Amino acid sequence: MDAFKKIAVLGDIVQAKMLELMLKEQDIPHVMKTYHDSAYDGLFQGHKGWGHVEAPAEYESDILAMLDDLGTQEEQDSP
Repeated sequence: MDAFKKIAVLGDIVQAKMLELMLKEQDIPHVMKTYHDSAYDGLFQGHKGWGHVEAPAEYESDILAMLDDLGTQEEQDSP
């Protein structure tokens, strides 16, 4: 198995869940890592983001394209 690397920081849980669905549909191996820490009740997520996605380096451009598509969709949906 290829080594996983940090691909991108995710802003919130909605973005993380949507990306995870897209990655599963494409059968892209990945791991979602949250920055939530129960000792601080997620205090640092406001500054650092929700968490990040890790995957083999060969999928980096595909994942970044998916995130770009998600960002574009959010901008189009906004009034």
